[in-house]
Amino acid sequence: MNSIKRVLLIEDNPGDVYLLRQMLSENSSFKTELINLTYMSEAEAYLAVSAVDVILLDLGLPDVQGLDAIRRAHAVAPGIPLVVLTGLDDESVAVQALQQGAQDYLIKGQIEARGLLRALRYAIERKKMQSSALAMAQQMAHSAEHDFLTGLPNRMLLNDRISQAIALATRHAKKIAVLFLDLDGFKHINDSLGHPIGDMLLQSIAERLVKCLRGSDSVSRQGGDEFVILLLEIDRAEDAAVTARRILQAVAQSHAIGQHVLHVTASIGISVYPTDGLDADTLIKNADTAMYQAKENGRRSFRFFKPVMNVRAVERQSIEEGLRRALERHEFAVYYQPKVNLMTGAITGAEALLRWTHPTQGAIAPAQFIPVAEDSGLILPIGAWVLREACAQARSWLDAGLPALTMAVNVSAMEFRDDGFLDRLFAIVGETGIDPGSLELELTESVLMKHAPLTAIILQTLRERGIRVAIDDFGTGYSSLSYLRKFPVDAVKIDQSFVRQISSAGEDTTIVKAVIGMARGLKLRVIAEGVETLAELAFLRAYRCDEAQGYYFSRPVPPEQFAVLLRNGIPEPSVVA
Repeated sequence: MNSIKRVLLIEDNPGDVYLLRQMLSENSSFKTELINLTYMSEAEAYLAVSAVDVILLDLGLPDVQGLDAIRRAHAVAPGIPLVVLTGLDDESVAVQALQQGAQDYLIKGQIEARGLLRALRYAIERKKMQSSALAMAQQMAHSAEHDFLTGLPNRMLLNDRISQAIALATRHAKKIAVLFLDLDGFKHINDSLGHPIGDMLLQSIAERLVKCLRGSDSVSRQGGDEFVILLLEIDRAEDAAVTARRILQAVAQSHAIGQHVLHVTASIGISVYPTDGLDADTLIKNADTAMYQAKENGRRSFRFFKPVMNVRAVERQSIEEGLRRALERHEFAVYYQPKVNLMTGAITGAEALLRWTHPTQGAIAPAQFIPVAEDSGLILPIGAWVLREACAQARSWLDAGLPALTMAVNVSAMEFRDDGFLDRLFAIVGETGIDPGSLELELTESVLMKHAPLTAIILQTLRERGIRVAIDDFGTGYSSLSYLRKFPVDAVKIDQSFVRQISSAGEDTTIVKAVIGMARGLKLRVIAEGVETLAELAFLRAYRCDEAQGYYFSRPVPPEQFAVLLRNGIPEPSVVA
């Protein structure tokens, strides 16, 4: 009871006021202040500026009668418990009073001090319970429509807002735009720094997205590192491009997360109503499709949706579905392209290259399915299968009495960053019985340079186990030889785009000379890719390139044909003295 400090009594009968004041003063263990007002208008003015613990309300006031008195009191003070006080003993009126928000219904002449105090206390407790239940319901409703991590609207709420925006845009002859944003390389941050850091980065991204928009626009987190932005009532599609550029710049600025300074970029797809869709689901789907085109065109950019993209999206989905079944259906094969020692003409190595023959579409080019495998994560089981096949084949050739060689296997960024990469690699080496020194992993420059400290640790572990490492497509990534001193690598492969320019004696010739010279200075093997002509071969020999591969020597071939090449050597006129 000592929680009842102030009671507002709205009562115009002096006798009733006196009686109630006496009842409240009977308990001397605490003091309850009774404020008496005669008119509802007075009470409304008072409650607008003052707080009380409970209201005692007579239903027969000079300026308001009956249930209207409850409605007016509740309107000005909805959070304060209210107890009705009346001389009318009418059960139907009591029920209606409770339905209007009263916590209790007391009959004058039928109450005593203890009952009054108990009624006031219970009224306060019930009101608190109702308020808690209401707050919980509101919280549940908010949670059902908002992302728990960022507080942004979720997919359900965004779809509703897009539907409303479409109705307004139609009425006002305007357009709306939907932007689908996906972060580039966010998985690497999660994998290397942990999900708590990744979550804080997502919160930082969310704050920046909100600041890039007008108050009438919306941004939603769809899950993972995907966000969808709704731009209301734009005049031209180009207006969305202005916002997309602003978002790309804001996201790309450094993020201070704990002790880390993180950099991340984004890819954005844009769809516009009514051109690209007439409902929320279609607009979001088409913006998502355009976003994938932005990723395929170099990332950190935006693309507007075009109908032709749907054709590509269907093709991509078909490829992904096919890839998911290809392993179990044994549709994959590994072909091998020889690496030739340019001084002796002997085959010294082989590069394992994945080939896929679809049951209905036939042979599918690696350039079509490898990016899909990487984006979908399927590259992990597929890459492990290729590695096992290549190692087992190298061992099989050796057991058959064929010359020893180095087996080169490409490793994607996703495989290299996977937590189980090293364990899986060493297990395959042990299972197949291949000599670790005859296995060479080919990694691109971009794979090596991301998270350089972790890369150095992995490379050192590989070196300690005797496994070689070559830098693939050298010169197309960071184009710097300085980091070669930092990493324990064994070879560099000159990209075929530079080899192709050898006969023109242009700038790329200078690059090839520089790569060969510096790599030899660092005691690294140099391998030229894509050799197709006698002129290219002669140039590489003249500048003491160690090895080469390309169509001049042999196309990638099945293991049986490669065994013949190993046994008999490269036929003339491929190798020139």
